[in-house]
Amino acid sequence: MKYKVTGKQNNSAWCAVCGTKNPFSLNARFYALETGELACTFRPEDWHQSYPERTHGGMTAAVLDELIGRAVCLAEPDVWGVTVELHLKYKKPVPTEADLKAIAKITRNSRRLFEGTGELFLPDGTVAIEAWGKYMKMPLESISAKQFTEDMWFLLAEDDPGELEI
Repeated sequence: MKYKVTGKQNNSAWCAVCGTKNPFSLNARFYALETGELACTFRPEDWHQSYPERTHGGMTAAVLDELIGRAVCLAEPDVWGVTVELHLKYKKPVPTEADLKAIAKITRNSRRLFEGTGELFLPDGTVAIEAWGKYMKMPLESISAKQFTEDMWFLLAEDDPGELEI
């Protein structure tokens, strides 16, 4: 299925999921979709493995946690999510050295908490992992002792993909 991309989200310098300066990052990129969902693209490398040619489940959990936690920003750009619960169902092994995609949406949103679901897709479109999470809404100054700056939290100048196919 093809999805029209309507916007991009920032990347961090040192994040394990989206960090551009972290040599061990998954280098995920996050895109708002016309459906009101948030998608991400990433490529796990061999150093992200558990078993040979299999991405470590903790790495894929981190991607889905980040993705669901960021999805609330589509409706509330200044909200930061802190994970309260994360539940995963691993359905298929996730390969390393593969271009992968995931999609998340918010399913419940209240004043202090939000919940969402996410799916991680294999290159052929098969769902490999399903996730559900609950997050607390917090201001950035309550989460980080350091303020993000343009050097640590920024929008990449790369081309907009226009659409994503999953």
